[in-house]
Amino acid sequence: MDKHSKRYVNGTKAADLTKDYTLQDAVAVLAKFPKAKFDETVELALRLGVDPTAGEQMVRGTTPLPNGSGKKVRVLVFTDNAQAALDAGADHAGLQDIMQKINEGWLDFDVAIATTEAMKQVRTLARVLGPKGLMPNPKSGTVTDDIVAGIKAVKAGRVEFKMDKSACIALGIGKRSFTAEQLLENAQTVIEAIGKARPATFKGTGYIKGISLSSTMSPGVRINSAEFSKY
Repeated sequence: MDKHSKRYVNGTKAADLTKDYTLQDAVAVLAKFPKAKFDETVELALRLGVDPTAGEQMVRGTTPLPNGSGKKVRVLVFTDNAQAALDAGADHAGLQDIMQKINEGWLDFDVAIATTEAMKQVRTLARVLGPKGLMPNPKSGTVTDDIVAGIKAVKAGRVEFKMDKSACIALGIGKRSFTAEQLLENAQTVIEAIGKARPATFKGTGYIKGISLSSTMSPGVRINSAEFSKY
């Protein structure tokens, strides 16, 4: 077993980590943990009751974070009109030239957006971008002909959530430097979005089975999922 850092151990002493807290109290507990020398990312993790092997029960979607993510997002736009995308705030834009760079190993961006027309060519990059979660996708709002709105949404803190093979979702919802109110609002927004993404084929209760809140260097704080049983 890996030896935990002194900061992590001190964090476990700051609160009773065997308890389930309300979301509001969990945010307050997180604030008590010792901080690292950098602005840690605050992460929300959810365990769902769906069947991860059933394609129709895949849970994915996007949601804006009311207070942003606190992260500088580098946006690449696949388009024939590169200058318009750059003028709209894209960090990189182009089509054939950018595709060639990617095929040569360049991946210096966080989110890729593509126009509908450009996707006809971008699909050939699926083997490269897909495994890294960088492939533009209509379901996540990254295939769009309104490039200005697409860039604005991503830069403002829109996040994508996608269930993994163990029916879990984990994503960053802000930074330790955020206020408790900002983290609480972002967390509530994410949980609500995942709640609304509940598959129609999932019957019964227990859709959200477990939730925890943590930062990059802290232990996790368990949240009482009964608070969100309406989903």
